[in-house]
Amino acid sequence: MAEKKNDPGSAASVLIGAAFLMATSAIGPGFLTQTAVFTDKLKAAFAFAILVSILIDIIVQMNIWRILGVSGKRAQDVANEVLPGLGYFLAFLVALGGLVFNIGNVGGAAMGLNVMMGVPLVPGAIASAVIAIALFLNKEMGKAMDNFTKVLGVIMIAMVLFMVFKTQPPVAMALKETVLPSKIDWMTILTLVGGTVGGYITFAGAHRIIDAGITGMENLPKISSGSVKAISITGIMRYLLFLAILGVVATGAVLDPKNPPASAFLIGAGQIGYRIFGLILWCAAITSVVGASYTSISFLRTLFTKVEQHSRYWIIGFICVSTAVFSTMGNPVALLIVAGSLNGLILPVSLGVTLLAAFNKKIVGADYHHPKVLAALGWIMVVFTAWMGFKSLSGIAKLFS
Repeated sequence: MAEKKNDPGSAASVLIGAAFLMATSAIGPGFLTQTAVFTDKLKAAFAFAILVSILIDIIVQMNIWRILGVSGKRAQDVANEVLPGLGYFLAFLVALGGLVFNIGNVGGAAMGLNVMMGVPLVPGAIASAVIAIALFLNKEMGKAMDNFTKVLGVIMIAMVLFMVFKTQPPVAMALKETVLPSKIDWMTILTLVGGTVGGYITFAGAHRIIDAGITGMENLPKISSGSVKAISITGIMRYLLFLAILGVVATGAVLDPKNPPASAFLIGAGQIGYRIFGLILWCAAITSVVGASYTSISFLRTLFTKVEQHSRYWIIGFICVSTAVFSTMGNPVALLIVAGSLNGLILPVSLGVTLLAAFNKKIVGADYHHPKVLAALGWIMVVFTAWMGFKSLSGIAKLFS
């Protein structure tokens, strides 16, 4: 059921919460590792890759938020209207990918507590899961989730900003490389895009505003600004993390390949830096647990009546299963490879059907006219991400070869 909008302030709070939900869903344990690895590889030239990936992310998010927001329908329902049965396929891909990645998120939260306070991994995983479950037991689940992701999002940004001041990166060089790069790596850019708008992440914010009832033509300006805010938060975090790590690698320091971001923080600020990394990792992982669980179940709600009636308990069950698997099996590598490969198919399929829906008056209404430039750019992204998705399927082939 959609939440009631009490006043403009409440709607604004939900939009900021939705932006942080999408952003913190994107900023998971993999995000931290990815940023450290690419900064180490490309040095200051990584700044340009971040800028381009942000611009591409904005195109994807604006298309999806606007079309779903105006229609008031979740992605699986739009997919079923465009092609009957496709919504079930999309929901299956998102729920499967979300569950497997959530195992990794739970593991990241456990690792964060271990680095920060020395808590053993299994108790750390269970403690983090209990905190996430408490949010969904709250009567005002949506508001609790919004506030939680906002607070932890701000903590992450503040901690990384502290590390930027500590490591003193060559900011002038980074700014120059942002617009005049000495090296361009398109595979890096596409990988960043997949990590920030791939899988369930794309829909975390859009489904949140639909649940809150911020839909229709009258809310279009708010919906558009919310999508840009979501990507901006992710971009700020990525750029600050890049600067913090650049300050370390620019000195010639070598990062530990087993855990590049942790070693960067340890080299940059000693044991304090290492503990700060633990806090950032825990914040990134626990908010991703919340985002993955909420969004994955949101794809099943309108397709199955029982899920719609008891959605909060399905979300809690989702978290419990993820935690149980991590606590007994650790991170199942084979499953992560399969899920990662299937994840590459979600964005081209979902973005493609959403763009088809943009010109279907039965879905978006007679008064809505989707910007043609935005649609054209969206279709370019469908082709790019379909190519990336096809390449990612090789991960499954290698697994069984």
